[in-house]
Amino acid sequence: MTLKVHHLRPAPGAHTKKTRVGRGEGSKGKTAGRGTKGSGARVQVSARFEGGQTPLHMRLPKLSGFKNNNKVVFQVVNLDRIASLFPQGGAIDPDTLADAGAIRRGQPVKVLGTGELGGVSVNVRAHAFSKSAEEKIGAAGGSTTQI
Repeated sequence: MTLKVHHLRPAPGAHTKKTRVGRGEGSKGKTAGRGTKGSGARVQVSARFEGGQTPLHMRLPKLSGFKNNNKVVFQVVNLDRIASLFPQGGAIDPDTLADAGAIRRGQPVKVLGTGELGGVSVNVRAHAFSKSAEEKIGAAGGSTTQI
């Protein structure tokens, strides 16, 4: 005889009969496992219902503001940092700043005017400059180039 799928049966005792609740007091009768009294015993209450307390979806804040996907976040470098990293002056660009450890690579750079260059002439290439940084670099005999 060939074994076929419709011949397969579970092992004896592997499946127990489904308990029919609320069908007499022999087993799970009377309250049918719902306890006594209250809305849970009388009707099906949704899982989100919190017993009259303000529901979670109403306690949480609605959307606040928005996220600007076009915002440009600059890596900032101050003039005093440039003066300490490059005391001899020279040409400075985002790659040399990244090599010196002043910024992270691959992000736009903005030079800010905090501090002094101390008379060192630097030629700086960056994505943005503050007005005070441009003035101080120019006064020290250097140049600024926006990338």
